[in-house]
Amino acid sequence: MKKIIITLFIVTVLFCLTTKTSGEVLIPSNAIRFRIIANSNSLEDQEIKIKIREEIEPVFAEILEISQSKEETKELIDQNIPIFESILNKYDIDYTINYGNNYFPEKEYKGIVYPEGNYESLVITLGSGLGENWWCVLFPPLCLLEATEEETNSTNYTFYIKEVLEKFS
Repeated sequence: MKKIIITLFIVTVLFCLTTKTSGEVLIPSNAIRFRIIANSNSLEDQEIKIKIREEIEPVFAEILEISQSKEETKELIDQNIPIFESILNKYDIDYTINYGNNYFPEKEYKGIVYPEGNYESLVITLGSGLGENWWCVLFPPLCLLEATEEETNSTNYTFYIKEVLEKFS
């Protein structure tokens, strides 16, 4: 019996590792996305975008730690807009903060395609907003996955994303 279980386990693992993991992931309708769009693609503007993201991430980490629903996440984002503004005011750049239904282009990350479309989101646009952007999903909380990108292979990432999206759908 143990040999059958071990054999089934190995076959399952091999199947998972050899199966193509790319595909389109539909973000749940109750998702809230976050996006920072750089002023331009100059090295300086991209560095500013990353610095701002790094300063804002701890605020979102606190929000996501206590938030249990989309409504609660939205309320906490609204309450923290002044904190986001104080972070942005440290930099010598014009910006806009927009919470609402915003357009996101298609994005592929680790073999998963996130379709383009209009999504409920918080978008921070720096300057003219002509540069590359950084984005994540705040609810369900998928934002902090990028921090461990080097440690996570695409198969594990795909399974983790599926698990989180199913949990919050």
